[in-house]
Amino acid sequence: MKKTNIFLLFIFFATIVFAKEVRPVKNVILMIPDGTSIGVYSSARWYKVYNNMGDALNVDPYFTGTVSTFSSNAPIGDSAPTTSCYMTGIPARSGNVSIYPVQDPENDLYPIDPTMAYQPLVTILEASRIEKNRATGLVVTCEFPHATPADCAAHHYNRGNYNALAPQMAYQNLDVMFGGGNRILTDDIKQHFQNNGTTLIQDDRNAMLNYNSDNPVWALFHDRALPYDIDRDPEFTPSLAEMTQKAIEILSKNENGFFLMVEGSQVDWAAHGNDPVGIITEYLAFDKAVGKAIEFAKENGETAVVILSDHGNSGITIGKAECKGYDTQTLEELFGEVSKYKLTASGIEKKLIDVEPEDMRAEFKKHTDIDLTDEQLQTLLSSRNYKEGNYMEVANSPNLTHNIVNIMNSRMCFGFTTGGHTGEEVLLAAYHPDGDVPMGHLKNTEINDYLFKVSGLETPLPELTQRIFAKHYDVFEGMEYTIEDKDADIPVLIVENKSQTLRIPAFSSVATLNGNSFDIGSVTVYIDKNDTFYLPKHLAEKLK
Repeated sequence: MKKTNIFLLFIFFATIVFAKEVRPVKNVILMIPDGTSIGVYSSARWYKVYNNMGDALNVDPYFTGTVSTFSSNAPIGDSAPTTSCYMTGIPARSGNVSIYPVQDPENDLYPIDPTMAYQPLVTILEASRIEKNRATGLVVTCEFPHATPADCAAHHYNRGNYNALAPQMAYQNLDVMFGGGNRILTDDIKQHFQNNGTTLIQDDRNAMLNYNSDNPVWALFHDRALPYDIDRDPEFTPSLAEMTQKAIEILSKNENGFFLMVEGSQVDWAAHGNDPVGIITEYLAFDKAVGKAIEFAKENGETAVVILSDHGNSGITIGKAECKGYDTQTLEELFGEVSKYKLTASGIEKKLIDVEPEDMRAEFKKHTDIDLTDEQLQTLLSSRNYKEGNYMEVANSPNLTHNIVNIMNSRMCFGFTTGGHTGEEVLLAAYHPDGDVPMGHLKNTEINDYLFKVSGLETPLPELTQRIFAKHYDVFEGMEYTIEDKDADIPVLIVENKSQTLRIPAFSSVATLNGNSFDIGSVTVYIDKNDTFYLPKHLAEKLK
């Protein structure tokens, strides 16, 4: 089938799905359990059954369909382009953060306009703030400029370029940002928080939980990401449910409503590591956050909640080839072992690197109830991350976490096809006070359409994009302009006209006119690939 015909089918099904009215609400909560495939739900449910925690998940009553997620040129999506599509409506290429993709004519699954390459695209979060003056927030367990949160509030072709993504997120003037990444904060970001009245809380769970100001707030924990939920110290690091509940409490003070994205970031990371106890407990931590969001939505009566993953990961299954007689495997045989594990493999690694070789057996058994064989012990002792005396001799040996996972998995019947992403459809759940939920099988582009409609947005996102992310040479046509420090982290656009000088730093929402600072209303984006600043059209008026 030709690609044009594929796209026409997309449009046809979109028409069917959204034939009925979607009544706008005041508040929208988007919840993403990153990398969660259907095998995760099944595993989490049976884990609960085995551990006498019931058999229900908070998400259960709200399942409405499935979603195909894909990049612009590939069926298996990376987190950056998949959530970008939810946010902007345009599929993108791997690594892209809410920008228009470069064309790949031989492989594109969506019609791509080559003249639009690298164009920053307005997100649902940005549109909610700009058009509706709503409060905005992000709650994650990864570092704050990681792919999924960045998709909501930043723009770049490279998800790994935190030098471009982190300042954009800071200068979006979010009302709430909870997550990890203290080490990523720059002096400029901290100064901006002081200038605009944002409260910065660092590694203080109680201060976050007790926050009671009307000012914007960032609460960050740890240098990069938060620990896995089962590994965290609950006195030091808040749970995703705690952060979600507090974010809702703060954001709901805005009389115009709010947009909040909550990500269970590390279901995906545990899946990459093929770590069943990590996958299951991370999803259950996310499901507790779902419970908090749904509870608020039902009480509030003006809130919609949309819950879906961005892609699958690892191909996790209950059952694998090495476990014979799958139809006779008991609940004890399938879930007894994983229920003994008190930490993830990553958490166990952090314990092992601090013990002497002679104490490793006891430490491993303490957290797993596994008696290491001599061979297994030697494998761990020779692993790359085990800090024994002569560290350089083991520098090229296998990773310690990987070896721990292998030992743990050898006693379980969970199967994995890969340590990477997978292309199966993901489950969709939704709550709407009037029942106007997306149903059936949807594409990721259609999720954006639903978010747009349920948010009550009126200006089409492509139109808003052209207004706030116009090319600098179009905005300042006929004026003199130069780009300074192109090779620096923060290039600066300088525009001169009629004895006036406008300085516009990249990845910022603050510019200066004749030395006087002012807020331009949205972030600027510089793309080195085409040497272009993208910024609001109205800036030209400053120089006339």
